[in-house]
Amino acid sequence: MTIAVSGGVDSMTLASFAQRQLGRERVKMIHALSPAVPKAATSRVKKQSEAENWDVELVDAGEFADEHYLSNPFNRCFFCKSNLYKTLSQISQGTLVSGTNSDDLQDFRPGLQAAEEHQVRHPFVEADFAKEDVRALARHLGLPELSQLPASPCLSSRVETGIRINNNDLEAIDKVETWIQDHYSSKTVRCRVLEEGIIIQLDTNTLEGLVLKNQKETVLKIKNIFHHRPEKGIRFERYQRGSAFLIPG
Repeated sequence: MTIAVSGGVDSMTLASFAQRQLGRERVKMIHALSPAVPKAATSRVKKQSEAENWDVELVDAGEFADEHYLSNPFNRCFFCKSNLYKTLSQISQGTLVSGTNSDDLQDFRPGLQAAEEHQVRHPFVEADFAKEDVRALARHLGLPELSQLPASPCLSSRVETGIRINNNDLEAIDKVETWIQDHYSSKTVRCRVLEEGIIIQLDTNTLEGLVLKNQKETVLKIKNIFHHRPEKGIRFERYQRGSAFLIPG
């Protein structure tokens, strides 16, 4: 079995559970390195692999060589996952599986089509595990920190549909989100690159705390990080899921 491990709670929990049940010799983990993957996610994979002695391989999935992906259409995730699963299929051992859970089926997920085309299985879907079931399993496995991880899609999801994906934006997004999380102990933060500007979305407590404090330091920090986009203004607002995603028509 080969597990695509992103660094999120779902795939990390699946990887830990599978190895404990099947043994190291029957499970291989693969983590894709990419400008779209938060550095913290890669660090989590490395830390967990050392703690549990995973057989893990780091690969370049190749999506940044795909013009379809870089143009950032509404179904960008299809091209991302197509490149990922094509790469993983070439080096996988046995069945290729993902950490997709049953809640994911309620969303618009073009990546699931790519998974189907590459015969990827989803054990949590087959077991009818929702997100909270996955978190409960992580706690049962003695992984409380993992169970509390907030959802964190790839960095490209922060870029408004139609705006070309580029390394500079993704690096800046990762830096801004990491700085705000560290500086304000924020539970939820999204740095979105939209046509109208750089929008920082925060959980209610962080947003209220930011309003009470002097925002100049934070705005200046963000402007310095996004120095390659001096034309973009900066705005703070409450978190809204998927607000950089636009479906045409």
